[in-house]
Amino acid sequence: MAKQIITGLDTGDVARYVFLCGEPERVPKIASLLSGSKKVLQYREYTVYAGTLDKTPVTVASTGIGGPSTAILLEEMTSLGADTFMRIGTSGGIADGLEKGDFVISSGAVRADGTSRSYAWREFPAVANHEVVMALVDSARRAKARFDVGICLSVDGFYSENKTLKDGKVAPMSQTGYMPSFMANRLADAKQMGVKNIEMENATIFTLCSLFGLRAGAICTISDVVPWHPTEKVIDFERNMVDCIKVGIEGMRTLISWDARKKGAKFWSPSMT
Repeated sequence: MAKQIITGLDTGDVARYVFLCGEPERVPKIASLLSGSKKVLQYREYTVYAGTLDKTPVTVASTGIGGPSTAILLEEMTSLGADTFMRIGTSGGIADGLEKGDFVISSGAVRADGTSRSYAWREFPAVANHEVVMALVDSARRAKARFDVGICLSVDGFYSENKTLKDGKVAPMSQTGYMPSFMANRLADAKQMGVKNIEMENATIFTLCSLFGLRAGAICTISDVVPWHPTEKVIDFERNMVDCIKVGIEGMRTLISWDARKKGAKFWSPSMT
């Protein structure tokens, strides 16, 4: 292992268990719920903290927005020994019944991004690890949170892919009103296919971790519903994000405890409790 090319992370900087988030500003918020947290590195979009959870070393790191920067971080953290990634993020709600402040635990992602396609065939699935998903579901249920589980839509273009409602009709978000015909019904199609939410990193994380034999999962809060429009429900976003972080923290705590019970087994199952 050696100092990494882009991030500058080096041997001993990264733990096996890693929390990921998009915003660098969210990293210290997550790390504050760990023991003995301290900053390891801050470079470009990457802010990295270290801490412990039940005496187990844990890393918290920001990916920046989208697949390219996320893939770089995953590659470099993996080369330093990380093997379990849990994303705590934000997203737009697509499915009926999802409201601002609800959580979505992703079981997989529609690969509408470009980064994951540079790693694998278009047909290769972006699937979350079942153990991480189960740990997050267990944590969300214990927290009595409003949550759902399912497929997310991972995209590269925030403004090109998202839509807004204007005079009751779906309209583009791009500044000039640009929206080619092939983009007009994408959100409606995704909803028809049962997609829960839209975000920008999960497809890259899930694809790379599957390819590299690692574990990954994600929990995202619904910060807005799409097409974007005013809703009657107003939330305290900062408090909501703290609640989401707490679900993620407890999910990782559960995952760590399950790993300790495996005793050489490759997979954890409920009968091991």
